[in-house]
Amino acid sequence: MDAAGERRQGAAAATFLAPATLVVMVMLMAPLLLLLRFSLNRYDRTELMIETVTGANYLRFFSDPFYIGVMRTTLAVAALSTLLCLLLGLPLAYRLARMQSRWKTACMLGIVLPLFIGSTVRMVGWMILFAHGGVIDAVARWFNGRGMEVMYTSFAVIAGIVSINLPFVVLTIQSTIETIDTRLEEAAGSLGAPPARMFWRIVWPLALPGTATAGILCFILAMNAYATPYLLGGPRFQMMAPLLYWEFSTNNNWPFASALALLLMTTTLLMTACANWIIPARYRA
Repeated sequence: MDAAGERRQGAAAATFLAPATLVVMVMLMAPLLLLLRFSLNRYDRTELMIETVTGANYLRFFSDPFYIGVMRTTLAVAALSTLLCLLLGLPLAYRLARMQSRWKTACMLGIVLPLFIGSTVRMVGWMILFAHGGVIDAVARWFNGRGMEVMYTSFAVIAGIVSINLPFVVLTIQSTIETIDTRLEEAAGSLGAPPARMFWRIVWPLALPGTATAGILCFILAMNAYATPYLLGGPRFQMMAPLLYWEFSTNNNWPFASALALLLMTTTLLMTACANWIIPARYRA
């Protein structure tokens, strides 16, 4: 196809996609602009929200150590959850991608099946497991005579987030590894490379873009987790999403809740942009 034909084909595709793109942009930008406008208003206990233009809500967030601590906790939980998902998901994804037996379908079903269950229902299962008198507590009492309080701890929250995000990480990395030609690994093995060296020198660089995508997806989901920290962390374990909902529903402080939502979204986007910039540079190197 000549250059003129490619241009005509590109113009036709853009024409067909323009209405859908416009609708998506309007549906995406309009709520964000409304959220920004709400965040600049002032809260009043009687009138709830007074229309004005002020940065008091953002100043309140950055001047209060409590909210800074909540954001720090959210970032730490998201980063640690992402790291654990990658450490657990990468070997599972590689084994699943290279599996040739008839059990591969069953293994895929085992990974996909939890996605059909709502996160809240799964968190109730974790609550039964972690609660006082639950399975872990009963086993600990049987071994050493003392219980183990796991509920309402950071460990419980991170375990719940990992259980939710791990299938997404495994499926994303697995689809990337399946695109890597197995003959490259066979050639490295025939030249005397041990399996570990072959993986880190051949598979890992080629799978890095998909692994980065999986990590970014996991980080975004962990940053915005609501049900998991609310149910497993309890009222004393504060993360941004439950705090935002509490300000919106209980305090009825819509301006400050809007500011929290924008700050959470901005932080997530900045961390994602940094990862998108650093990882491709490392991949090219």
